[in-house]
Amino acid sequence: MKKKIILIGNHDIVIYNFRKELIEKLLEKGFGVAIALPYGTKVDLLIQTGCTFFETPIDRHGSNPITDLKLMRHYKKIMQEYNPDIVLTYTIKPTIYGGMACQKLGIPYIVNITGLGTAVEQGGLKQKLILILYKKAFRKVDCVFFQNQKNQRFFKEQGLPIPNQKLLPGSGVNLDTHGFEPYPQKDNTIRFLFIGRMMKDKGIDELLAAAQRIKEKHDHVFFDLIGFCEADYKGKAQLETLHKQKMINYMGHQDVIHDHIKAHHALLHPSYHEGMANVLLEAAACGRPVLASNIPGCQEAFDEGITGFGFEPRNVDDLVRAIEKFIALPYEQKQVMGIAGRKKMEREFDRQIVVDAYMEEIKNILKNKKENNH
Repeated sequence: MKKKIILIGNHDIVIYNFRKELIEKLLEKGFGVAIALPYGTKVDLLIQTGCTFFETPIDRHGSNPITDLKLMRHYKKIMQEYNPDIVLTYTIKPTIYGGMACQKLGIPYIVNITGLGTAVEQGGLKQKLILILYKKAFRKVDCVFFQNQKNQRFFKEQGLPIPNQKLLPGSGVNLDTHGFEPYPQKDNTIRFLFIGRMMKDKGIDELLAAAQRIKEKHDHVFFDLIGFCEADYKGKAQLETLHKQKMINYMGHQDVIHDHIKAHHALLHPSYHEGMANVLLEAAACGRPVLASNIPGCQEAFDEGITGFGFEPRNVDDLVRAIEKFIALPYEQKQVMGIAGRKKMEREFDRQIVVDAYMEEIKNILKNKKENNH
C-alpha cells in the first residue's frame, strides 16, 4: 500500500514557493501527497505535479469560534476520506485545528511554527486563548519544527511541553531557483526593493516615512514595493498618494520575484516579527545585500556589516540611518556584500537541509508505526 501524506496550510503561494521541493521529494519516493488549503492559482501547478487537492476555505484573521469549529470538522472529513499516514501542518489555524483533527483520528502529525503571528505577539486575552488552543493541538504531536530560537524559547516559557522539537533554518532557500546574479551595472542610481504584504506589521508605515525623507535628499534613490494589500491596512491611501507623487513605486502582487530582486541593489525588510523571512534568504541567495529589522527571524539571515545592515523595528530614524549607511557605501563594497550573502545562504540555508529533516522525521514515524503494529 502506498503511504500517504497531507500538507495543510492557509495559502497556495506559500505552499508552492516554500514546500514544493518537499512535495517533489515525497512524490519521487512513491508517497501519495494531498494538499488542503484555500484555492489559488498555484494549486493547479501542485495538482500537475501529482497532488490531490482538497479545497479548504480559511478565514486567516477571523476569530469566530463557529467558523473555526467548522474548519476542524472539515479537516476531520478530509482525513477520513484520504486516510493519510502522516499530516504536515503550517501556520496557526491549520496547526491548531488540523492538529486537533489528527488527535481525534489517531493520525501522526508534524507541525511547523512559521512565526508567532500578530495576535500572539500583541499579548493580552487573544494571546492567552491561542496558547490554550496550542496546548490542545500539541497534546499528541510527533514533532514540532521551529524556524527561530526565540519562537522555540517562547513556547518553552509558556509551559508548552514538546518532547520532540527541532530547529530548522526557516524554510531554507532553493539555491538553484534563486541563483547568484551579477550586481546591477553602475549607473548612479540606487534601487531598494520591499517584498511582502502591505500591512502595519511588515513595517510599511515606517518604510513609507523613511522613503519620503530619503527622496528629499537623494533623487537618485528609488523604492519599489511588491505585494498585495491586506484588506484592513489603514495606510492604503497614503501608499497610493506616495505612488502618485513618485516617492515610491507600488507594483502590487507580482508572480516572478527573482527578476525583480536581480534588478535591485538591496532588499529592505522593516518587519515587526517573523518566523524566518524567506524574502531575505531569496535576496541574499541572488547576491543582494539586505537591510532588515533586528528581530528573530530576520537577524539570522544576515551578518551585520558583512551581508547587510540591521535597524530597530518601528523606528523611522534608525531605518533612515541604515538606508543612508548603505547609500554611502562604494559600489564595489555593495557588490562584495552581495557575494558574502550568497556564500552565507550556501553554508547555512540550503533548502535541502529542510527537506532532509522532514524526510528523516517521516521515516522515524513510519518505522515506529510499523513496530507498534507488530
